[in-house]
Amino acid sequence: MKRQATHHPALRLLTALALFTSLATLHGAEPVPPEMRGVDIVEHLGEKIPLDVRLTNEHGESVELGQYITGDKPVMLMLVYYSCPTLCNTMLNELTHGLKAMQWTAGENFEILTVSIDPTETAELAAAKKANYLREYGRPEAARGWHWFVGDKANIDRLAEAVGFKYKYDPVQRIYAHPPATYVISPAGVISRYLYGISYDPKTMKLALLEAGEGKIGSTLDRLILFCYHYDPSTRGYTLMALRIMRLGGGLTAVALFGMIGTYLWLERRRRRRMDEASAAGPLEEPAAAAGK
Repeated sequence: MKRQATHHPALRLLTALALFTSLATLHGAEPVPPEMRGVDIVEHLGEKIPLDVRLTNEHGESVELGQYITGDKPVMLMLVYYSCPTLCNTMLNELTHGLKAMQWTAGENFEILTVSIDPTETAELAAAKKANYLREYGRPEAARGWHWFVGDKANIDRLAEAVGFKYKYDPVQRIYAHPPATYVISPAGVISRYLYGISYDPKTMKLALLEAGEGKIGSTLDRLILFCYHYDPSTRGYTLMALRIMRLGGGLTAVALFGMIGTYLWLERRRRRRMDEASAAGPLEEPAAAAGK
């Protein structure tokens, strides 16, 4: 059993170091202390995750990952562990806050897969975590779209390796050191985007899911908005593209102009056709009564 030492100074330090490791890796800082070496994210963008990874869901059923990536919705994948005293809880809390601020709902527009990296954790614990976070989410319909898993070490490691999630277990503190990241997966099971850190901006999540959705989710307006944004690897976020906006604005202006010209020409042709028809009919005959005067 792992110690529940939420307030232990060493545990807080280790958690902070895990976050620092991820940030240091992203920004090219100096290496962290030896006990944190190897904790990292290695991006595998464009690669397909193994859909035959076998896990146990919150109902205690043995399932394959591919049962939840069915080709019609993008997926948000999280690798955490449920007894984590700080970092994982913070990630899950912040994710829930971000989800509440989105109009889209898990299960309707996208799926969430939360996988424990601790092979000693149970389906009962996964079910309890799911119930807690669904209650906080406040959308009961999300129960069919937010899935929680546990598994054996071989399958966990296989999935972690596929997404480039480098973590390690500290036997002294009895905790897992891992970087904070969430993975956005396309409906076909391909890694589309990495979301780093412990905060979840609703706009960023929506754009990442829309991008990964392969045109299968979102309205025409949503896809138009995505056209105006570009993922910037240096900032790990989406930024407005001035050139795209100018092109879009120019295109819309051209469409409006051609529409006005077309309407004018159509009205002019209609007016001339009426004049030609009236001319071909000749002058109007006077009524008989008027002609006899």
